[in-house]
Formats: sequence, structure tokens, C-alpha cells
Amino acid sequence: MTMPPLTAGEKLVPPSHDAAAARGPRAARGNGAGKPPRDPKGPKKPRKSGGGFFGRLLASLFAMGVLGVAAACGVAFIGYRYYASDLPNVDVLKNYQPPVMSRVYAGNARLLADLAAERRIFVPFSAIPPMVVQAFVSAEDQSFWVNTGIDPLAIVRAGVFDLTHLGQGRRPIGASTITQQVAKNMLLDSNKVAISRKIREAILAMRIDATLSKQRVMELYLNQIYLGMGAYGVAAAAEAYFNKPLDQLTLPEAAFLGALPKAPNNYNPFRNPDAAKARRDWVLDRMAADHAITQAQADAAKATPIVPAAFHRPPPIPGADWFAEEVRRELIAKFGTKQTTEGGLMVRTSLDPKLQLDAEDALRKGLMAYDLRMGGWHGLVTQLPPAGLGADWPRLLQAVPTPPGMLQPWRLAVVLSVTPTEARLGWLSPEPANTLPDSHPARAQHTGYILLSETRWARPVGAGNHLGPVPGRMEQVLSPGDVVMVEHASLPTKPGPVRPAVARPGHPPVKEALTTAAATSPDHMLLRQIPKVEGALASLDPATGRVVAMVGGWSFQLSQFNRATQAARQPGSSFKPIVYLAAMEKGLSPSQRFLDAPVVIDLGAAGRWRPNNYEMNFGGPTPLRIALEQSLNLVTLRLAEYIGMDAIAKTAIAFHMADSIPLVLPAALGAADTTVLREAQAYGSLDAGGKLVTPSLIDSVQDRDGHVLWRPSGLACQGCADPAAPPQILDQRKRIADPQSVFQVVQMMEGVIQRGTGVPAGAGIHRPLAGKTGTTQQWTDAWFSGFSPDLVTVVWVGFDQPSSLGYNQQGALVAAPIWHDYMAKALAGRPVLQFVPPPGVTLAQWDTGSGTVTDAFKPGQVPGASVPVFAGATPASQAAIDQGMAALSAQPDGNGVTPLPPGGAPGTPGAPAAPAAGGGVDSSMGGLY
Repeated sequence: MTMPPLTAGEKLVPPSHDAAAARGPRAARGNGAGKPPRDPKGPKKPRKSGGGFFGRLLASLFAMGVLGVAAACGVAFIGYRYYASDLPNVDVLKNYQPPVMSRVYAGNARLLADLAAERRIFVPFSAIPPMVVQAFVSAEDQSFWVNTGIDPLAIVRAGVFDLTHLGQGRRPIGASTITQQVAKNMLLDSNKVAISRKIREAILAMRIDATLSKQRVMELYLNQIYLGMGAYGVAAAAEAYFNKPLDQLTLPEAAFLGALPKAPNNYNPFRNPDAAKARRDWVLDRMAADHAITQAQADAAKATPIVPAAFHRPPPIPGADWFAEEVRRELIAKFGTKQTTEGGLMVRTSLDPKLQLDAEDALRKGLMAYDLRMGGWHGLVTQLPPAGLGADWPRLLQAVPTPPGMLQPWRLAVVLSVTPTEARLGWLSPEPANTLPDSHPARAQHTGYILLSETRWARPVGAGNHLGPVPGRMEQVLSPGDVVMVEHASLPTKPGPVRPAVARPGHPPVKEALTTAAATSPDHMLLRQIPKVEGALASLDPATGRVVAMVGGWSFQLSQFNRATQAARQPGSSFKPIVYLAAMEKGLSPSQRFLDAPVVIDLGAAGRWRPNNYEMNFGGPTPLRIALEQSLNLVTLRLAEYIGMDAIAKTAIAFHMADSIPLVLPAALGAADTTVLREAQAYGSLDAGGKLVTPSLIDSVQDRDGHVLWRPSGLACQGCADPAAPPQILDQRKRIADPQSVFQVVQMMEGVIQRGTGVPAGAGIHRPLAGKTGTTQQWTDAWFSGFSPDLVTVVWVGFDQPSSLGYNQQGALVAAPIWHDYMAKALAGRPVLQFVPPPGVTLAQWDTGSGTVTDAFKPGQVPGASVPVFAGATPASQAAIDQGMAALSAQPDGNGVTPLPPGGAPGTPGAPAAPAAGGGVDSSMGGLY
């Protein structure tokens, strides 16, 4: 039976029973055939079906799932609150600046030193090559640019791996993104393997990703990460592994850097080249898979071997280690250790590299010259077994370490054989500069000889440093197997001209075998040794106080003690210009005469003290000009007694010669401690006309953003902001002395170099120079201090443990030649300047009785005139002297001077006699010259 078609508007109603029956028996059964029809409006009973149980089960499971998710969310929220409660604030990374080393530059912008706890060079993201960035992304976090700080898939993958390898003793693998590594390294600072740390790390990573840009995160990561070889950040790593700047890396080199974060030490190409190449090739494949490079580029890069080049910083400025260390100490004192080593400071110093090299060269030559005169032979390094002197000597010699302080041109050599007149040697070429770490390349072998005639200075040293006889046979100096230091005789860097030494009592004069005119053979060597004597030199510009050169000893490698700033020594007669300045300020003139005659001072039970002049002679009434030129002790003592030690002490303290001066007469002869740099400051203030000169090693300090943090005070530039106007320097330095009095003393000090004790210092330097020698008791310290109108230099020589330099080894012989050699080079090419007299003084010639000189006189002073002020040791003056000496004897160690020392060995020609016991007379020279 066919149902009639529906028409538009017809009401849709359920089909009737008849209609169902008409559709056939199957339809009827399905509709409950044979039963009365249901009332469509009556109650309906639940329909029983076989799916009811499963439906209830599914519903239960769904409900449990909802509850489980809710519980998990609750637990997660509670865990989040727990782990996130004490996490650091990620906002600090917005302005975070990684620790960056500070850099110190010389006056010519040459790098002097790096100051760093970690070697890091900060590079902004914009300056990092994209190829380098991509290498790290491909190796460490391929989803970095799109993830939210964490990578869920990587976490699941790592979790499955760790579970499947549980109990196998393997370290769990992580799933850290680059952002997570930033969080760990910069906020958590922990490498502890724990679930809690990973949770905290993930929370911080998501916060970082929501707070910072991807570029900023990458910038922090690439500048903070440690990549081995002491390098932090990619820029430092590029230098450490390839000795080149970051922007010059090739694709294989960039990929190698990307391989390092996993294990920098394991992939060090110097030690593990195969492992390093395998890891680098893996990074290249990852870069190709990321379509950052083509497969062809990856294959070409993988075919390239890793060729590391050890980082070699620019060669250090010779002898500048003490200067750099002094700068470091000053920076720490001003800014603290953290800012000094991590603040990225830009420090510009006053160091002149050329003058520094000249200073080091002059000091070393002077110390070697003294050592060849007075040091004897003490230069044996070690001994090799005679049995190994055949073909095996190169291997044995190469194993001998280089002694600290050995100069670069010198070589270690082994004595192979000895004859009466010469010794045969073997030595090796120096190690190549580009030697890789832990490598020991074979070095070329050389043989040569040393002549006896050039080793006659190598006398044996006995008890009390007594020198034995001049060697007459080579066997008395060297034996087969001895390892010694030698230098090519043909090299032009010899330590100065040959000059006769002063004869020691009982020994003939010995010439210094420093050079040999005919020594041009490449196998002709000279015997060398490191001197035991030490020295120091400081040189500064008196117009600014800028220290242009400073040497603290023979070798910084041998001893980091800076004898220019840290060694407190007595200056001897180099202190006397302070005494004479105090006298000039009291109104005395250079022509004023004081008595140069013996004086004996009663010290009671300690005996009597009779100070003397160095030459043991007396000149009667002597002008102050001549007394300073000839460094007369007796005149200086009478002058000090006349003007008072209080005035002298005040002048010395004002000039920063010392912080305190004992008010005893020997202090007028230099019996008060000072340092080389302090004396340079005092002489600089004399050179500056009485303005206070403050030594400065640092010209400016800037932070990493270029802001000036510090500059020395005293001088200001007016109008320097206007490039069209000439600069005007404003001298704001404190005046500490009358300029007329200062100029009078400077004129007198010119006489010291022209005709006095300092003649060796100015020989051949044809320009105005002023200076003063200094020698302390028993020749313990030798000084020469002086200046031109535009350069001040002070030199000291002595032993670290104070002891005698030897008979007659005074400042003019030991220190003045060093000063001369340095100043001759330093002033070469400079304009010849004059000492400019201040207003009010008159330059006039007058006859001293020993020649005509030119001096400066103040208004009212008559050139050549002298008023009666001191006609000998009057009772009053004698009492003042006695009082000063009594104070000295009561505290013999209070100022470093013993009042009753033997001035020399008894019976030595020209040496003072020792004081007799029980109140004898000590006729020493006063201990100072």
C-alpha cells in the first residue's frame, strides 16, 4: 500500500495503526501488533534496552574524569602557588646587564689590562650574526621563536625516555628551552637535578616569555652562557677558540659554538677534536633540517675541519704590569671589587707605552751594571747529569722550567764542555708563539761558546757577600752540566756602555763585560744572571700630575711588590731640597753662608756623634748654593738648626714627601721614610712652582654606557665645549709654597747637575735640568731625583732587605746613570724648555769663591751677600743639636736610623772609624749623602 503524498500545509501527525498495518507484518511487529494502541496522552513506561548499563558506566567514567580533572587542576593550582610563592621577579631581567669585564687602556688607547671575574664581552642582539643565533636555536631549542617558554612535547618526550631508562644509572635528560636555561642560569642559579627545580624553572620561563621579547631573551642567553676555555658568551668564545671577533666567524665555526652548551669541556677542539667535529656536524644537520641552511651548505661545512686558534691577547706593554696593578687597586678602592671586575668600566690611564719601555730598559740596564760590578756570580739555574750531555741534552734542557724574571731575549743553555778559556754551550730555539695548549713541539738545537774574558765579573760570593778573586780559568765559573742564562753577544739590546767599576778595597778595578765590540758571531754568547739588587722608577708630568711611566722592580713575574709605591725607604740627601726651600721661605738667599766645620755632639752613655761630610773634608763658611751642589751634611745640619726642624717638617708634609717627619736633626739629612712616587710628587711640586702636584694614574673612568664616573681634580678646561674657541686650562691646584722661594731652590738644583754631585745625570743632555743625589747610611739606598721643566723622574736602587750596596756605591754612581738613560730618551724630540722665573725675582751672577754662578734673588736680597747668622756652634745652637740627637738616641728605631753606626769597615781607606766603646767618638759621615 502506498502512502499518499504530502501536500503543502498538511499537518504532520504520527501514522495511525491502520497505516502501520498496511505497511506489512514487520512494521506491525515493530509497532506492537496484536495489542491495543497506546494512548498518546497517557503515561509512558521506561523503555528497557540492553545499552542502559553501559550508558551508566560511561556517565560514571565521565563524571569521574571531570572530578579528576578538577582535582588535578586543584592540585596543580596548589602546586603552582607553592612553587611560585618565592620565585624571583622576572622584571629584573628587563634592565639586567650581565657581568662584563672592565678594560684599562694606556694613554695611546692601547689595551693595558682586562679586569674580570669572568671573561665576557657583551654584544647586543642586533650585533650578533643571525648564523650564530640560528646555530644555538637548532641545537638547543628548535621551537624557540614560537613556544611560550616551555616545550610540552619535549617535556613528554623527555619524561618517557627517563621512565623507560629508570634504574639504569643514566642521568635524566632535560627538556629545557633556551628560556628555561635563562631562568636557571640567571634567576635560579642552580644545577641541582630535581623535579622541584624543573617546575620552578618552567614557571619562570613562562613568565619570562610573557614579559620579555624573544630577542631580549636570546641576547641574555648568548651573552651569559659559559662556553668553556674561560669564555662567557659567544663573543668571548669566538676569541677563545678562533682568535677572531664574532662577526668574522664562518658557518662551520658558528655551528661549533652552537655545539658547546651541552658539554664545553667534552667538545674542546684542542683536546677532543673528533668529539668536537662530530657534535658540530650534528648541529649543521639540525640547521639544515630547520631550513636555516641548505643541505649542500651543511655538507660543505661538515667537510671543513675544525682549526682552532688559541686566543692571544695583544702583547702586553713591557714593564707595565706594576702600573696596571696599581690602577686595579685604585679602582677597587674607588668603586669596589664587584663594579671593578663586573661593571664593564672603560678606564683611560696616563701611561705612555714608549716612555714605559724606556723606563724599564733603563732600570734593567742599571741594575745589571751594578750586578756586574758588585754582585758576583750567583746565576746557576740547575745542573743536568753529565751522562746526559750527549745526544739527549735537548730533551733534558727542554724539561727545565724558565726561571721567573728571565728576560725574553735570554736563553737557557747547558754547558757541554769547558776549557781554560771558554765554555761550549747548547741551547734551544724559543717555543713558537702559536703553540696550542698542552703541546710540546720539538725546538731547534743550537751550540755556541762563552769566553773567559767576558766572565771575569763572575767572582765567587763568600760569607757576608764578600767577593772572591777574579776568575782566571773558566772551570772556576762553569762546569759541564750547568744550566745557565745566556744572551747573544751580537744583539743590539745590551745593557749600556762598558764603564770601569769603582775598585773595592783589596781588589783591582774590573770592567763590566756587558758588550763586546767584536762580538758578532751568531754562536757567541754572553753569560747572564738575574740581579739580586732591586730598583724603581717613577716619571710624571708636573703640569698635570699624570704618571707616564712606573717600574716597580726587575720583573713583575718575579715579584709583584711595587717598589715605586709600596717600599718605604730613606731618601738620603735627595731630601735636602726641602730643607733649603724652608730656608728660602725664611728669607735666606742662595749666597747666605753657613759654617762647614766639624761638630761633636755628646750623647751621654751612648758616646759622642761627630757627623761628617761624605768626602770627609771641611770648607769653612760656605754659601748655601755650594752646600746643596756638593751635598754638604754639616752645612745642612747647621741650617736645619737655624731655621728649626718644625719648619722643615711642615714643608715636607705640605709637599707630601711624608705624612710625618721626626723633629730631630738627622731627618734634615733624609732620615725619614718615603716612597719613590711620593718623592716624585714632591719634586713635581717644586717643578710646578710650588703648586701641589697630585700623581694620577687614571685620566677617566666611564661606565658601560659611556657616562663619566670619575676624573682627577685640579685642572679644568674652560670653553672646551665650544670647538671654535681655543681651550683655556684653569689651574685650580693648591699653592703650598712661595713661588719665588721655589724658583731659588730650582736654580740651585740646576747647579747640582751642572757642577755638583749630579753631573753624571745630565751628561750630554743639553737642556735645563735640576736634581739631587741621595745616598743613605752605609750605602744602603741610592737615589737620583730630578726634572726638566716638563718631566719629573725619580730613581731608587737598593736591596729589598736593606743592606749595603757596597763601598762608595752612592746615588751618583748607581741611580744617576739610570735617570740619565731614561731622561735622554724621554726628552729626545721634545722642545727645549726653560725654567720660567716668577714675577719679582732677579737673576744675577755672583762669585761663590769656587766659580761664578747665576741665582735668583728676591727683592731686598743682594747677590753674593751673606749676613752673620751662624758663627759656629754657639752654646744655644749646640743645645738644640744635643736635644735633637738625644731624642734620636732614645728611640734609635723610631725613624729607621741608628745614631751610632759604623760608617764603613775599620781600617778601610777613606772609611769612617767605628765608635769606641764607652763614650768614644763616632766620626761617621752622618749616614747620608
